Amino acid sequence: MANVYSQMKTKLKKGDLVKVIAGKDKGKTGKIISFVPKKNRVIVEGIKIIKKHEKATQTSKGGIIEKEAPIDISNVMLVCPHCNKPTRVASKILDDGTKVRVCKKCNETI
Repeated sequence: MANVYSQMKTKLKKGDLVKVIAGKDKGKTGKIISFVPKKNRVIVEGIKIIKKHEKATQTSKGGIIEKEAPIDISNVMLVCPHCNKPTRVASKILDDGTKVRVCKKCNETI
């Protein structure tokens, strides 16, 4: 049986500043920590905090810990470092042949 999730091509990268545009944490911003590409999700620093009950092991103490849970890629939007607004991303090929990401609002390279 085929995988239920199709892997989307995304214009976001690890370390990008994103703003949440839907869900419980709508309006908050944070940096992308990691991707879960098979499920089209990202883990954003300080967003969608959950409490997880962990059993004690030899190396770590057990208890209730707080950590970030994955959020869908469609619920976050890249924040342009130049105009500080959430924006869509376009790509552009420069004269030297390198491909760069461009802000759709201010036309600056990201």
